[in-house]
Amino acid sequence: QVQLVESGGGLVQAGGSLRLSCAASGRTFSNYAMGWFRQAPGKEREFVAAVNWSGLRINYADSVKGRFTISRDNAKNTVYLQMNSLKPEDTAVYYCAADALFGSNREKYDYWGQGTQVTVSS
Repeated sequence: QVQLVESGGGLVQAGGSLRLSCAASGRTFSNYAMGWFRQAPGKEREFVAAVNWSGLRINYADSVKGRFTISRDNAKNTVYLQMNSLKPEDTAVYYCAADALFGSNREKYDYWGQGTQVTVSS
């Protein structure tokens, strides 16, 4: 089992920045690819970004490319999502997830955090 706990969400004005963190415990963190997903009210959970175990393979949703940066620190068992130039449409609950394989398909991720709310005001 892998336990994931997100933090860093909050309320920010459009154009602002937030950094989300996801702390992992349980099995060896560096064995897992990590992903960030988000879910807005009334919408399906969607892929935001993913990073492989080493940090060398990264993928982003088109909607966040150039604005968000995913990174990981295996020594700290933590994955980050730096979010810049935030827009009101980025408002959602953000979840981190872990899986043995790198990818953007939420169905393939085995472990999930409880989520952290991000609200961007216009």
